[in-house]
Amino acid sequence: MGRYTGPRCRICRKEGTKLFLKGDKCFSDHCPFNDKGYPPGDRHIKFAGKMSDFGIRLREKQKIRKYYGLSERQFKIFFHRAERLPGKTGENLLALLERRLDNFVFRCGFAPSRAAARQLVGHRHFTVNGKIVNIPSYILKVGDVVKVKEKSRGVEIIHHNLSKAGRVEELSWLQIDKAKLEGKLLTIPTRDQIPVPLNEQLIVEFYSR
Repeated sequence: MGRYTGPRCRICRKEGTKLFLKGDKCFSDHCPFNDKGYPPGDRHIKFAGKMSDFGIRLREKQKIRKYYGLSERQFKIFFHRAERLPGKTGENLLALLERRLDNFVFRCGFAPSRAAARQLVGHRHFTVNGKIVNIPSYILKVGDVVKVKEKSRGVEIIHHNLSKAGRVEELSWLQIDKAKLEGKLLTIPTRDQIPVPLNEQLIVEFYSR
């Protein structure tokens, strides 16, 4: 199955929480998630009820997968990679996802959403340590510097989003230089440094069933 291209707000309504998939539009008072306090479709009332343990774990897995914009296959690859690392699998998974190039570009404030960041990376607007990288899933290492390449320094969406300082969260594991249009990964983020309102342990339990 290909990537979902339908309404983003429909995803948030289905999962019952804001996943901020549309950038600034998610902060609007007229966001469909705020206007419609129920899941999409006509049958939500008829089938509403207590969710099973399996359903709870499945929904949490779907939330985090959609939060980072990954397909099922991509997400499984990252999960199994996290399993092989020392430490807690759930925390390793989040650290890997946060170190994806598209997510890092978003965290630095160069794009209004992860989807926009993925597109900018794919269009070869960024370099990593001086070399152009157009793979959104590229995993950054500590010390890597992500920079807007010289020919892309006039891209309007980048400057427009950086001007909205309130939209960019200050994270201790990365360093942003707005003047140079670059960001640096200072350290691998720990769980308490990752502002993701999801329960990664439920995802581990989902795949361990």
